[in-house]
Formats: sequence, C-alpha cells, structure tokens
Amino acid sequence: MDGVPESHTGWTFVTNHARVLAVIADNHSARIRDIAAHCRLTERAVQKIISDLEQDGYLSHVREGRTNTYRIEPGKVLRHPAEAGLTVASLLSLLVQDEADRTPLPDSRRHTPA
Repeated sequence: MDGVPESHTGWTFVTNHARVLAVIADNHSARIRDIAAHCRLTERAVQKIISDLEQDGYLSHVREGRTNTYRIEPGKVLRHPAEAGLTVASLLSLLVQDEADRTPLPDSRRHTPA
C-alpha cells in the first residue's frame, strides 16, 4: 500500500480505535485488510476494534454484496471523562485530512530528536 508509514514501537498520541475510525472516515467501504495495513495492525485486531465501535454505537455497517459500507455516528460523544462534550466529528476533524495534504515530508525535513 503506497504512503503507509513505517511501523512504530513505543507509545503514541492516538489510539488504535481512533486510527481505525479515521481510516473508515476516509473510505467508508475500506476493507479490513486495507485498514489493518494502514494502521499497522492485524486483521483480527481491526475486527475487534470495529466490533467495539459498533457495540458502543460509534459505527455501524451495511453489507452490500461482498463489501461492507460503514457509517460513523459523528454526533456521538467521546467516552473518556476528560473529553466530555467532544464528539466523534471533532476528533475526526483533527485526524482526517484530504489526500492532497498527506504528502510526506522529505527525509531532510523530518525532525529527529537529539
């Protein structure tokens, strides 16, 4: 898959649930295989995350032939008390970008901590 970042170890600012939701927001009919590749997760992990999101009402899907089409509930409030009042739409506005804005920085412009 073109444009997929390298795998990462250690902690990150964004949860896997948020990453999966952002990929689905970019492509409502994304395949689990493609979501997993983009998020650097196993397909099984993505299935579990999608199940979590559906169970709590953040996401639903409709089967169309061999394809799932997902629907995100943008008005649903985030779960953690520290984000009380923030919606899925506000989270996705930070995470989802137009494809034109996703050009990676050239190696010379990437910041490497000292």
